[in-house]
Amino acid sequence: MTSSAGAADPWAARLHVVSGKGGTGKTTVAAALALALASRGRRTLLVEVEGRQGIAQVFDTAPLPYEERRIAVAPGGGEVRALAVDAEAALLEYFEMFYKLGVAGRTLRKMGAIEFATTLAPGLRDVLLTGKVKETVARREDGRPAYDAVVLDAPPTGRLVTFLDVTRAMAELARTGPIHSQAEGVVELLHSDRTMVHLVTLLEDLPVTETLDAVRELRAADLRVGSIVVNRAREQWLPDRSVASAAHGRVDAGRIRSGLASAGLDLPPEVIDGLVAETVEHAVRVAAEAAAGDRLARESVGVTRLELPQLLGGVDLGGLYELAEHLCEQGVRR
Repeated sequence: MTSSAGAADPWAARLHVVSGKGGTGKTTVAAALALALASRGRRTLLVEVEGRQGIAQVFDTAPLPYEERRIAVAPGGGEVRALAVDAEAALLEYFEMFYKLGVAGRTLRKMGAIEFATTLAPGLRDVLLTGKVKETVARREDGRPAYDAVVLDAPPTGRLVTFLDVTRAMAELARTGPIHSQAEGVVELLHSDRTMVHLVTLLEDLPVTETLDAVRELRAADLRVGSIVVNRAREQWLPDRSVASAAHGRVDAGRIRSGLASAGLDLPPEVIDGLVAETVEHAVRVAAEAAAGDRLARESVGVTRLELPQLLGGVDLGGLYELAEHLCEQGVRR
């Protein structure tokens, strides 16, 4: 893990927004982060807003309703609860909370007015989603926060800043009243050091490029970048001194053959050729990942960097706990 001197501790935040290019594993990382932050007896809430039921999939459970329910027990007795936010349900909740329109809101739902409103003003959907997230962060029970941390599985980096900053535009449009007050509260939370954005990437050109673009866009919007998580980091089998030559196809097949023979393995030529090809392929990948990693470090100065290994056979529930442990070992804990 690397970080800059004097940077705010990203794990002291209350809201952790997790994003990344599609296919980088952001939902898996968000789930592992929620487990890590819940360690040692704490309670976290894991929230999704895209309607994909990604949380239910990674925890191998039934689809989540629009309610907070316990989904996992964290090491040390903590717990993770999960919430799949539904924009329509959030709007009905909003009507009831600020305008006492419970029955009228349900009537609007039957008329299709809610779908009409969110279609007419597409940004309204994101306002409702971020507003619900803000409510979970601010909620208190028995004089203390209901959750020690809230982890948001956010939209991909391509529309992340638009999603997080849409409420600022709403606050400017609605100058007074409950909508304005609610919007101002969301804006204040998202642009404070109580919120950190964590970006998930792979050590490949396109994900790294999109991650670096996101860092610049977030900083320009005065949104704080907490960490970059390099996901599915793969083990290097070759010593550093051998990578460049092997990547260019310079592999001594005779040396491989004699080494295997000394270990009592007399393999046919076609097997040796396969091992040579696999070595070259591995070296090419290692060199490419090293170049991507160097670029990431060079162009994201001041951002904490974490790494999560690639798990053989994919990520199951046990794998989530393993990833959470890796995060704790790198300093992720409340």
